[in-house]
Amino acid sequence: MHPARARLIHNRPQQCGPVLYWMHRELRARDNWGLLHARHLAAERGQPLAVVFCLARHYPLAALAHFAFLTHGLDETARSLEALGIPFVLLRGEPGQAVAEYAALAKAGLLVTDADPTRPKRAWLAELLSRLQCPAIEVDGRNVVPARRASDKAEYMARTIRPKIQRLLPEFLAPFPTLAAQTLPWHAPRPSADWPALLAEFGPPPEAFPPGETAAASTLAAFLGAGQQGRLARYADDRNTPLDPASSLLSPHLHFGHISAQRIALEVLSSNAPAPAREAFLEQLIVRRELAENFCLHTPNYDSVDAFPAWARATLAKHQADRRPFLATEAQLDSSATPDPLWNAAQRQLLATGHMHGWLRMYWAKQILLWSPDAETALARVLRLNDSLSLDGRDVNGYAGAAWSIGGVHDRPWPERPVFGTVRSMTFSGAARKFDVQAFIDRWTRPRLP
Repeated sequence: MHPARARLIHNRPQQCGPVLYWMHRELRARDNWGLLHARHLAAERGQPLAVVFCLARHYPLAALAHFAFLTHGLDETARSLEALGIPFVLLRGEPGQAVAEYAALAKAGLLVTDADPTRPKRAWLAELLSRLQCPAIEVDGRNVVPARRASDKAEYMARTIRPKIQRLLPEFLAPFPTLAAQTLPWHAPRPSADWPALLAEFGPPPEAFPPGETAAASTLAAFLGAGQQGRLARYADDRNTPLDPASSLLSPHLHFGHISAQRIALEVLSSNAPAPAREAFLEQLIVRRELAENFCLHTPNYDSVDAFPAWARATLAKHQADRRPFLATEAQLDSSATPDPLWNAAQRQLLATGHMHGWLRMYWAKQILLWSPDAETALARVLRLNDSLSLDGRDVNGYAGAAWSIGGVHDRPWPERPVFGTVRSMTFSGAARKFDVQAFIDRWTRPRLP
């Protein structure tokens, strides 16, 4: 593993004892830099390794479907690790406290964990480090180019971070080694895990998106296709067409860490898809996705209007008193009962599948701004709906996307319009020029047959 992926975050005297990998963002056994690094360090020390995961009692705006997707995927990962002789320790409670207590019980000599800039994870980590007695290392396994290596500041937009990432890609876009099996026994106590009861507790996973590493790999294979038959081949032309999109459908798996973005990039680069399609997809997978990570890493108030650039805050304040064409209530948004049939259809798709096409999600968010009394209310509504309904919600991509849609983050001023000011607007007529809007509306308005 490239040493720049890891950083010491808890400097304590070196000590003997087993190694723990606290898995909380990269929920997979394959292609996982944090897990691979922990396994390497355990072998180097002649100590056993265990993977620990703590299921939090509560996560902001997460619904039963999210917990079902998480736990069903985690069950597969746990079985894969156990088959390699690596114990999987399942805890429940407050993660920072529970993991620290288990590290003390196991007499751990080292803890390795995933990097994650979101506020709940930062709070968990702070709680853990306040109690932990051994050194701790954080590994960035989410980004192809580690976020802290790519940039040490909040980037203005994609064009400012793109050359930094592209310059470093040859250094970091490397094949993954195989995770070696473990023969050393794990002697520390392990709480029993009743997986059937846990899976039953949250119910079945969403039908539209089967969870887990195997399902993620199958979704990638379908996107790549054989030869030039997959959706990737038409990605450059059709990615912004919500009716028959060329999208990968991998965002829930990426959010829950069922598949590595680096693995996807390697497979895309080795595919037979046309070069423009590969380049367009890798721009989204690497540059735009890592720009979102940069935003949350260097903007602690990433989910607040305070994160908006000064020009956007000023223009939104100037137009706050503008008359809105419609003032939506929370109930109208929740029930897809607005005057915009395209917005209603997109909301129904989200409710039915836990997924919304990326271009449509931007339109959906901007209409919420148009129908809200102010930008602060609009942002709160977008985040509430996205995080509670979308399988890939509560993610740096979602926070950056909401900030772009409502507050011009990573964008520039556009011609001035009512309500939006110089923040970019998106309109029904503009959508109709891109795709068959009526066909999309019909698809998600007709009664579904049993």
